[in-house]
Amino acid sequence: MAISFDNLRKGKKYVMENYGERFEFQVLDMPDEGSHLVKDLHTLEVFMLQDLMRYGRGKDFDMQEL
Repeated sequence: MAISFDNLRKGKKYVMENYGERFEFQVLDMPDEGSHLVKDLHTLEVFMLQDLMRYGRGKDFDMQEL
């Protein structure tokens, strides 16, 4: 069962699967309500979580805490 975006906490690590792609990330900051600045754990790239959700949620959407 996927966790809600409201349950994401700063400093915690999560894994998200959407449209067959798997992303492992750490939440760095939450500058505004509903937005999350995250860091990819493999590439160390920093970006907004909403960039991963730009095209919506696929049938395989799942997000869990690592």
